[in-house]
Amino acid sequence: MIQVYNTLSKSKEAFQSLVPGKVGMYLCGPTVYKPSHIGHMVGPVIFDTVKRYLVYNGYDVTFIINITDVDDKLIKESNARGMTMPALAEEMIADYQANIGELGVDTVSAFPRATEHIVNMIPFIQTLIDKGYAYAADGDVYFDVAKFPEYGKLSHRTLEQMQGEGGTTAGQKRNLADFALWKAAKPGEPSWESPWGPGRPGWHIECSVMCRQLLGDTFEIHGGGLDLMFPHHENEIAQSECCTGKPYVKYWMHNGLMQASSEIGKVGGRKTREVAAEGDLASQESGKISKSKGASAFKEMLQKFRGETIRFFVLSTHYRRPIDFSDERIRQIETGLETFYRFFKRFQRVAGESFYQLDFAQDRKAGDSFAATLSGPFLESVLDSRRKFLESMDDDFNTGGAIGELFELVRKLNRFIEENKLETVAAAPEVETLKNGCRVLRELAAILGIFRKEIVREEATSEESLVSELMTLLITLRANAKKAKDFATADQIRSGLKDLGITLEDRPGGTEWHR
Repeated sequence: MIQVYNTLSKSKEAFQSLVPGKVGMYLCGPTVYKPSHIGHMVGPVIFDTVKRYLVYNGYDVTFIINITDVDDKLIKESNARGMTMPALAEEMIADYQANIGELGVDTVSAFPRATEHIVNMIPFIQTLIDKGYAYAADGDVYFDVAKFPEYGKLSHRTLEQMQGEGGTTAGQKRNLADFALWKAAKPGEPSWESPWGPGRPGWHIECSVMCRQLLGDTFEIHGGGLDLMFPHHENEIAQSECCTGKPYVKYWMHNGLMQASSEIGKVGGRKTREVAAEGDLASQESGKISKSKGASAFKEMLQKFRGETIRFFVLSTHYRRPIDFSDERIRQIETGLETFYRFFKRFQRVAGESFYQLDFAQDRKAGDSFAATLSGPFLESVLDSRRKFLESMDDDFNTGGAIGELFELVRKLNRFIEENKLETVAAAPEVETLKNGCRVLRELAAILGIFRKEIVREEATSEESLVSELMTLLITLRANAKKAKDFATADQIRSGLKDLGITLEDRPGGTEWHR
């Protein structure tokens, strides 16, 4: 049974869909006014993985990520660049979708745009006015928070704690916490006709309307960063439940924020804080990576790291915890991934076929059926890793714990090759046993969206080619020293390379090296 931590109840709850076998899931997407950065990648990777696991468990999942393509920031940036707001939005949407595609996020059912749903926002707002939950004032329309007694139930704040200063329109509001559903147009700004005059929608109403149109009045999962819990998600609940008279979302899932590493130092400066705790919004906000703090475009990061490496990095931490970001942290993940890539090469040498071509169970039912056919101490050990992996995923999608089991499983597979000397004598029964163990690894990796296709290594630079040639020379010199029984020289070469972070592995087919 899958357990989900629900921000609304502040507790783990058994996951149960509203309609058997069907799940609606919505993730707040980007405001597309500048190129996306690493912080924008966290939610899509996490909830793409959540969908994969729900599908693995037999659910039909509709996964929506919205696009905010009308906003003050978009208007300001489009004016600064001398282009129209729609043209800027198109450019940034293409950038965002290309970037999440590089991370293997390809399970999204739709990317609705706010401007496509303004026609639905106007009657939604009118319904709130007709029911007495909203009021018009000089071309603006505000939601009256005092009319919704449950306002604050998600963020667990009192009305007094949510007052704020009311912004530049404080004089028009009945209550300083009231928020805009519709904004009157300013000269030169894009606008749409409405019963209250030309204008554009407020930020919060966009998500409520798109959710209702695509997922219904009530749906299962609403996701987003912890920083969106208030006011955005709190306001969504208020306007949606007052409009429909029904519960809005069953499970609220909030991921931790991407932060500059406390070990390496804050982006743009030295270390100023400790690692933020799970659920600690104030601490996480202080180190949050964002456009306003000069976060670099994500495409620049893709020039340094593979998409699979970054995906693995995001999933190596439980989604509710803050993610400690630095290039050094990602390089550590990259080193860990080499454990798997080396094993895949080893498997191909032993089995004569690619790990990536092995057939495997696509869902839990098929996986359980396949597991029931496996026997013997080794495969029972493999199935124990599978059980622990699935237990981690059942426990609030704990991808960090699940990845730990993948490392344990690949260690077992390597040990099986060594104990049975399969690189020297490839005995058919043992090779088939190894294949079955690898089928389990493929099954579990697919849930996380990793190891789906073979990594194509880019052509080596002249410097990398020189390093490769020097390593070949050193390996040859070491082999000659061993033949001459000059073990001191052979050991000196190995230990010297180890000090430089290079490991040598002696195999029946020759010596391999890796960083």
